[in-house]
Amino acid sequence: MENNQTSLLLRIYLSTTDRYKEGLLYEHIVFKAKEKGLIGATVLKGILGYGSSSIIHSYKLWELDEKLPAVIEIIDGEEKVKGFFELIKPLLESVRYGCLVTTEKIEIILQKPGDKKGTM
Repeated sequence: MENNQTSLLLRIYLSTTDRYKEGLLYEHIVFKAKEKGLIGATVLKGILGYGSSSIIHSYKLWELDEKLPAVIEIIDGEEKVKGFFELIKPLLESVRYGCLVTTEKIEIILQKPGDKKGTM
């Protein structure tokens, strides 16, 4: 994707405890985005938050398995992001305690890939 191209940011709000098969849902979504060739994905783990149908959850150092908010951000061209969302939509609709998905038009002003390990 070229610099200064309008793109789409897909933002998925869910819980760190949401699961997919034997693993975590947020991990599955990021690995699927990589597999499908989307530009990038990041998971942000919250320290405090709540959803429309839940209580407030907060991070406590002594509670290592605490239910916390997580946000997955995925960026690419509009068509690619919308296609990816349709692919993962059934997973998100099956989340027991709900989730929220938003999109936002963004402009990528710089995308500089780094060197892969072992190459110069």
